[in-house]
Amino acid sequence: MAETKTDPSGARRARGRPRAWDDKSEQNTIKSLDRAMAVFEHLSTQSGVSLSALSDQLGESTATLYRILFTLETRGLVEFDQGQQLWHIGPGAFIIGARFLRRTSLVERARPILRKLMEDTGETANLGVAQGDQVLFVSQIETHANIRAFFPPGTLSPLHASGIGKALLAFMEPAQCERILSQNARERFTEYTLCDADLLKENLAKTRERGYSIDGEEKNLGMRCIAAPVFNNYGEAVAGLSVSGPTSRVSPDMVGDLAEAVRKAAAALTSALGGENPPQIPTSS
Repeated sequence: MAETKTDPSGARRARGRPRAWDDKSEQNTIKSLDRAMAVFEHLSTQSGVSLSALSDQLGESTATLYRILFTLETRGLVEFDQGQQLWHIGPGAFIIGARFLRRTSLVERARPILRKLMEDTGETANLGVAQGDQVLFVSQIETHANIRAFFPPGTLSPLHASGIGKALLAFMEPAQCERILSQNARERFTEYTLCDADLLKENLAKTRERGYSIDGEEKNLGMRCIAAPVFNNYGEAVAGLSVSGPTSRVSPDMVGDLAEAVRKAAAALTSALGGENPPQIPTSS
């Protein structure tokens, strides 16, 4: 019979968690592992980088970096291109990421809905979730058109400059939304980026009123995105669906029809997850 572990007060302690679980101080950090993960995360943002360039970027010695990269390479997390003498993110990173996505039925249930949304609109369909003050894109079905938006799974985009991000912000708990808006500086990407807090809040209010958000060239010039939130059974916005494409196709005249398609797709995914739209979401016409 398995031994039941208790703390000194006699209360049961969850297996796999030490007494110091809630202690997030530096003494519980494995510095070498933390340094390796910092290198790994930085490398994942590069399209290939030399050891010397990586040393300059991170301020670490080439000897230290080589040991870290060699260790990660043995796990398949990074790989070395002998011909170009460049380090890249490895296939092991994708395998681990795919295992993360299998933790939830969100991506699996969204795939047919994303495909139908792409076919109905002719534009790239995207699925994203909030990760801190950013959107993490977790799935995409690309349009067959030559000019297209491309946000591969794993791409991060600031909440304030993303259609999905603004859809999620608009339906967050007000205190959580306010905390994100007040604690993080908003980077300007184009002349249309909403960096001013009051303008952004006004935009989020419009999003709540109509049930969808619009990214009008706020992250990338020439690209427009329309997004709607997906809700769980508690009425919490847990993800967002969007269509995105060039402004030549996703024109102001097309916004109404595209928004209706996106809202219907988001409602379908909400239903597939056992969720329910909160009362303030407008019903589809």
